Amino acid sequence: MKSRNNKKTTVKKRTINTFTPHKGIFFTLFFTLFATVTGVGIVVPLLPVYAEHLGAAGIQVGLIFGSFSLSRTLFLPWFGKLSDQKGRKTFILMGLAGYTLMSIAFIAGDSVTALIFTRFFQGIASAMVMPVVQAYVGEITPRGKEGYTMGLFNMSMFASLSIGPILGGVITDAWSMDTAFLCMGLLAALGFALSAFYLPPVSREPAAARETTPIAWKLLFKTPSFAGLFIYRFAYTACISIIWCFIPLFAQNRFNLSGSSTGILVTLGIFISGLLQIPMGKLADAINKRWMVIIGGILCGIAFMLIFTAATHRDLLLAISFFGLGGGISMPAIMAMGVILGHEKNSMASVMSMLTVAHSAGMMVGAMGAGGVMDYFSLEYAFPCGTILMATGVILFFIFTRSLSLIQKKISPARPGEHDI
Repeated sequence: MKSRNNKKTTVKKRTINTFTPHKGIFFTLFFTLFATVTGVGIVVPLLPVYAEHLGAAGIQVGLIFGSFSLSRTLFLPWFGKLSDQKGRKTFILMGLAGYTLMSIAFIAGDSVTALIFTRFFQGIASAMVMPVVQAYVGEITPRGKEGYTMGLFNMSMFASLSIGPILGGVITDAWSMDTAFLCMGLLAALGFALSAFYLPPVSREPAAARETTPIAWKLLFKTPSFAGLFIYRFAYTACISIIWCFIPLFAQNRFNLSGSSTGILVTLGIFISGLLQIPMGKLADAINKRWMVIIGGILCGIAFMLIFTAATHRDLLLAISFFGLGGGISMPAIMAMGVILGHEKNSMASVMSMLTVAHSAGMMVGAMGAGGVMDYFSLEYAFPCGTILMATGVILFFIFTRSLSLIQKKISPARPGEHDI
């Protein structure tokens, strides 16, 4: 009896000792991503004005934004695979150092060409940070809490996307645009310091306990369930791109809204999605994740038809709210499925990086496709295209992810480094 009690005590102490480090890792990654994305959010809305000040033509403004997406898309699979093989911390630190240096390059650059190249290298830095951080969080996520953990972590991104542009405007008005660039660098440096001091060395990362070799990212597409996640993420992000690019024009042309009202309209969907991340993440752990994604996607598709038929400003607010609701319901479930699949395939960073590729590709294709519809038909018809795109994404997701329910139900041994958050 005495030895049995001692055994129980030993197990309890071990659980307590392993709880705190993983909680510390989670919040280090949370605040690192929050600081980094806030810094980028401060700068991105200012870039068109900065480029115009440097004498950029319209096509050059497009290149400034496109160069970032291009480099990030090209390098994401590579860095994801390498971090699966070599560990996470090194790539996170390299990416954050790159963000810090790019802030100096923004200030020193005195031509449009320099700005395009700076954004290109900033995209490479982004490819080192975002999916690798998400993969790290996925690896320390306990079984059965994938939705809650990823929903909680997504709050860092949604909050920073909401705060960053507001801060950028305030800083520029109060001081200067160079000060805004400097703030981006300081926030990235803060993220670097947090990661350097509080993340464990690579040898103690959960990935170091891996017993099998990660699969190549190209092989992920041979898994139908991953193809379904990729397609849905692509379709959803393409629809976000349509809203960000064309809702301001639509709102001003049809309803003559002010700049501030248009800004509120664009950020409303992000705000609603952000509020829903934690409760919908908890729900995703309790019910079927696939149906949450499908319901969320249907709401997003309906939102685009509501935009198309909007007769008043209130109708437009309702439509954007529907889109935010759909994203808030579906995204924690999508990320939870990505974590489950990442563990199943033993390639967490490859899964997260390819989902981020879907995000980048969706942003580019959505804006370009809707722009073509606007040029050949009219602005209003860009939004029914969003409905068609979302419907296609939901249908293909439903078809390809039927096997993922088996992964969710499978009882597997404890994952390396898995503890409660």
